[in-house]
Amino acid sequence: MKTPLGEFPVFDAHVHFFSARFFQKLIDPIRDRYAPEDPYVAMGQQLGIELPEGDPERLAGRWVTELDKHGVDRALLLASAPGEDEGVAAAVAAHPKRFNGLFMVDPTQPGAEDRVRHGLGDLRLSGIALFPAMHHFSAADDSLMPIYHTCATRSALVFVHFGHLKIALRDRLGIASKFDMRFANPLDLHRPAKEFPMINFQIPHFGCGFFRELLMLGDMCGNVYVDTSSSNAWAQRLIEHPLTLRDLFERSLAVFGRSRILFGTDSGVFPRGWRADIFRDQVQVLQDLKVPATSAADILGGNLSHLLDQS
Repeated sequence: MKTPLGEFPVFDAHVHFFSARFFQKLIDPIRDRYAPEDPYVAMGQQLGIELPEGDPERLAGRWVTELDKHGVDRALLLASAPGEDEGVAAAVAAHPKRFNGLFMVDPTQPGAEDRVRHGLGDLRLSGIALFPAMHHFSAADDSLMPIYHTCATRSALVFVHFGHLKIALRDRLGIASKFDMRFANPLDLHRPAKEFPMINFQIPHFGCGFFRELLMLGDMCGNVYVDTSSSNAWAQRLIEHPLTLRDLFERSLAVFGRSRILFGTDSGVFPRGWRADIFRDQVQVLQDLKVPATSAADILGGNLSHLLDQS
């Protein structure tokens, strides 16, 4: 992609796939609110978004067209609900040069280790996504060590969401949150990051409210990467001394350096599609900070390519 900083490949580290399976699971607890003939369509109309059809390859094709429109080379797709693994795997298999995939794991559920082995092995996905506050576990708990061990032996990326956790689609539908913020501190990752130095860990949204803790963790653990995705509005709303996007980048560059920052958008639904506005804002900040073109190329795609292509 051609940018004010130079022309180089862009690899988005944070795109939600949001397949039909995700939306079917989303509607389950509120299905009785809608007319029985087609609650799925009614939910889409309430949300004002396009709901995907059942074939994940068609949704993958929609994303390829969207990325082409914006000049984006690759995207890391996240399965956003347990059981969405096969849909993301189908998208990756259909377009292996455009997508890599992560799948959500709830380690509190029976068979979690088997699912990890299946996803990384049979489905050929690139890593797992953990949501401690959502599923009520500590990232440092003993029960996760076998899962980390499997990820280490497979050279898998481990995405861990810490910090403030809100899912806009659920909020708009009035689905109550049961998240437990006791498990939202990035410092919980210190133990596994030290015990499994061969695993690379991705923490999204600059820690989403736990920026200080994220910086501490990143300073201690060279295998922890920060993902820049979303509007990062939390930095203005949720902390005592508000931070600008420039502040987040400037301090992250000081701690993580050019090689451990992963550009992402947190894109996920149509018709909005890929968040070009987030990309433009982040490129503008890199330009304002006078980040060299080679460093910008790393942040906007090179770092993630190196992580995934070497595994």
